[in-house]
Amino acid sequence: MMRAKKKILVVDDEQDVLTYLSALFEDNGFDTITAENGIVALTLAKSELPDLITLDITMPEQSGIKTYRYLRHDINLQNIPVIIITAVGDPIKSVMNEFAAFPAPEAFISKPVDQKGLIAIARNLLA
Repeated sequence: MMRAKKKILVVDDEQDVLTYLSALFEDNGFDTITAENGIVALTLAKSELPDLITLDITMPEQSGIKTYRYLRHDINLQNIPVIIITAVGDPIKSVMNEFAAFPAPEAFISKPVDQKGLIAIARNLLA
């Protein structure tokens, strides 16, 4: 019996980034679902229970940080690994440190995304 493909929820407010990351993951054997903001992301996370979430930080309506806090608060979602993908770079780590009450994200990746690096991290987290 073939094991089902791992499902990745890609969250970013830029459509071209969603398309790019979805194609990258799908080319590497993953299924993807996408959300253009944190509110949609949480709804999809609850209904789809993805194996992994990539999360942009700077988004309208609800920031990635706020979305991350909601994910970690939800008993059904808190164990899903999260890769933070951001153009903000290093300062975001200090921002995340403000949430000492929360487990740190499993990984940080800066835009522009290193394709091989991202796939390696995803495979590692899903192994």
